[in-house]
Amino acid sequence: MKYFVTLFLLAFSITVFSQHTTVSKIHGTVVNGTTNFPLQDVNIININKVKGTITNAKGIFDIDAEVNDTLHITMIGFQSLRVRVTNDWVKNGNAKIELTEKAIALEDVVVRKYSLTGYLEVDTKLIPDPENFRYSISGLPQGYEAGEYSPKAFSRVMNSIFNPADMLYNFFGNKPKELRKLKEMKKDNTVKALLETKFDRETIAILLGIDKKDIPEILQHCNYSEAFIQNANDLQILDAISQCYEQYKVLKK
Repeated sequence: MKYFVTLFLLAFSITVFSQHTTVSKIHGTVVNGTTNFPLQDVNIININKVKGTITNAKGIFDIDAEVNDTLHITMIGFQSLRVRVTNDWVKNGNAKIELTEKAIALEDVVVRKYSLTGYLEVDTKLIPDPENFRYSISGLPQGYEAGEYSPKAFSRVMNSIFNPADMLYNFFGNKPKELRKLKEMKKDNTVKALLETKFDRETIAILLGIDKKDIPEILQHCNYSEAFIQNANDLQILDAISQCYEQYKVLKK
């Protein structure tokens, strides 16, 4: 009898555990909050599972998710939105999501790069010629230029290991779970395709759980040039942070 009770409790525990860890396929419809028309090609990323999808011509999508997962929803011209998956959504299997259009205001742009005279012989001497080194980013045909201390590419990463006040030390030490997502992000074709087209760092910041204003400083500490930080797409930025983290782990050992 004792063995029977034990086996029963074990089977019950396994059943309860499996119920809590089951990933469901949820559905949703994304519409324009003003016109109520369905929106096609809206990007949806499950931040917890690092899985992505897009809406079809009727604004409908489906994605693997479980209760308390967060979906990050973006589309050009609309305010991005984060939605928490609830019990009702999982049970009903469907939900309607409204996106709000952005109010776009064009600002005056003043270009002040160099004070040129118009004389070629003089102007060529005014434009600096930095001695940047080029390194490749895995999986991408383009290279990137390292920063000011390119011959000592590991110096800042190494210094951060022995300096608890260093930003990299705090970032890499406090975000192990999020940083492990980096490889998973690049495995999902939808997430990868989205990051290739984005330059606003918003999705990366949300996936890593940081403020996007911190990303340039992180990359500077990882010895990336200002030109790369300003011009790279989000996938290249993701790969750069990933490489820096891998260097950090190797040097820390």
